[in-house]
Amino acid sequence: MPTTDAQAVQQLTEALIRAQSVTPHDAGCLEMLADRLAALGFHLERMDRQGVSNLWATLGTEGPVVCFAGHTDVVPTGDLQQWSFPPFEPTVFDGKLYGRGAADMKASLAAMIVAIERFVAEHPRPQGRIACLFTSDEEGPATDGTTFVVEQLRQRPQPVIDYCIVGEPSSRAILGDMIRVGRRGSLNAHIQMHGRQGHVAYPEKVINPIHQLATLISALVAEDWDGAPNSYFPPTSFQVSNLTAGTGATNVVPGTAEAMVNWRFSTSTTDHDIRARVDALIQALGLTCTVNYSLSGAPFLTPQGILVEAASRILEEHTGQPPELSTGGGTSDGRFIATLGCELIELGPVNATIHQIDECVAVADLEPLADLYQRLLNTLLIDESD
Repeated sequence: MPTTDAQAVQQLTEALIRAQSVTPHDAGCLEMLADRLAALGFHLERMDRQGVSNLWATLGTEGPVVCFAGHTDVVPTGDLQQWSFPPFEPTVFDGKLYGRGAADMKASLAAMIVAIERFVAEHPRPQGRIACLFTSDEEGPATDGTTFVVEQLRQRPQPVIDYCIVGEPSSRAILGDMIRVGRRGSLNAHIQMHGRQGHVAYPEKVINPIHQLATLISALVAEDWDGAPNSYFPPTSFQVSNLTAGTGATNVVPGTAEAMVNWRFSTSTTDHDIRARVDALIQALGLTCTVNYSLSGAPFLTPQGILVEAASRILEEHTGQPPELSTGGGTSDGRFIATLGCELIELGPVNATIHQIDECVAVADLEPLADLYQRLLNTLLIDESD
C-alpha cells in the first residue's frame, strides 16, 4: 500500500525502529533525520564525540529559536524470547506500533520532523528560527551527547535557544494529559566508613564500621533536606541503593563498610548544600569516613511563561482538560539544555511501556503528536497580526 501523508509519522517511526540503535549507537538514525532536514534548507553540524553521534541543525538567521530535542539511542531489549514481536521489526497489532524505542523516543523524533516539514511548507519565512538537537547518548552515561553539544553552544552568541521541546514520553494515560516543566536533580554518593577490624568477641578492640554506617544512614534518612515546601516539586528524597560490608566470616568485624546513596532534590536546595550538610552530620556524629560525590544533573524548572502557557492551551484544546504540569520521574537531557537559560518542556507520547518488553505506542497518537508540535511552532513563530 503506498504511503499517504497521513501515514508520514508512522512510516518514519518504523524506519527509525528498524535501526538497532542500542545506546550509544545511532545505527544511521541521525542520517535519516538529517536528510529530511537538509531538504528543508537546514544548516547541519555533526558534533560526534567518543563514539556518540550528535546533530545540531538550524534553519533561519533571525528571531526567537524554537528547538526540538531528542535521542536516537534506546535501551537494550532484554530477553528476546519474551517479546511478542521482534523488537527491531516494527509491528502494528491491535492499534499499537510495537518495537524498541517506539515510545522512547522514536515516535517523538518522527513527529518532530514531520511537524517541521509541514510548518515550513506553510510558512517559508517565519518570524524566528527552528533548531534540532539530537543525540545517541541519553540512555547511557550521557557524557558525550547533549551535555557536550550544550557546552559547544554555550560559547556562541546568546540566545542559542529560546524555547525547547524535548520529546520524552511525558503523557500518562492519554496523549497530552501531562507535560513536564522541570525535573529533580540527582546527586549520588559513595560512602566508605572506616573502622578497626578484629574479633567479634573483643568489642573493646574493634571499631565496627557497619554500626557507624547504620548510624549515619539513620541520620541521613531523618534529615529534612528542603526546609520550606516547594509548590512545584515533591520533597527531596534520600535513598540507599547498595550496601557492602563484611569478610564472609561470622567472627570478624570488618575494617570498612560501604554504601551507595542517592538524593533526588528540588530547586529548594543545591547539591553543594546537601554535601555541606552531610559533612556536618558526619562531624557531629564523630565518624571517620570518605565520601565521593557525583552529580547526575541539577534540578530545573520552567515556570509559567510563554512556552508553558502555549503548550497548556494547545493540549487543553486537544484533550478537553488542562494538562498536569509535572516535575516527576527521573532525569532527562532537559537538565543540560535548561542551563542555557531557555524555557523548556517535555512533551511526548504515553510512557506506559517505556524500557519494557513489548514497548509500544498507539498508532492513533502519531499524527496528533505531530500536529501538537506544529501548533507549538505556529504559536511561537508566527505573528498572527501580520
